[in-house]
Amino acid sequence: MSARDQLVKSQVETAVSMLQALYAKHRQGGMALNQAKKLGADLLRALRYGTDGYFWADTTEGINVVFFGRKDVEGTSRLEMKDSKGTFLMKKFIATCRRAGGGFVGYTFPKMGRSKPLPKRSYVFLFKPFGWILGTGYYR
Repeated sequence: MSARDQLVKSQVETAVSMLQALYAKHRQGGMALNQAKKLGADLLRALRYGTDGYFWADTTEGINVVFFGRKDVEGTSRLEMKDSKGTFLMKKFIATCRRAGGGFVGYTFPKMGRSKPLPKRSYVFLFKPFGWILGTGYYR
């Protein structure tokens, strides 16, 4: 595994541990599940690493929960979204998580604020208690 692969995987694992703590608080009666999800989304939306690392989360049905704080994307379906090569991104993320619980996915995607798609590699993970697919990646 490359250093960049290890970095994005460990970042996702850290974000998952944050969500796991919220879920544990819910299971102990400290908050309702919808409160844990809302707080998890709020924290994930603000969570950053390095100079431009961010996270996203979508439901297993392809509905976006968090995408870099873009309210125009959050709450919408990304299930039919394709990259520049015709790959259905969410369907690929979902399939990777259903098959192995998580893994690496390659695709093309424009950098934030740009329109030209670039090669990107992401690590995605299924956080089962919330039914969320969580991910982050890097441009190659």
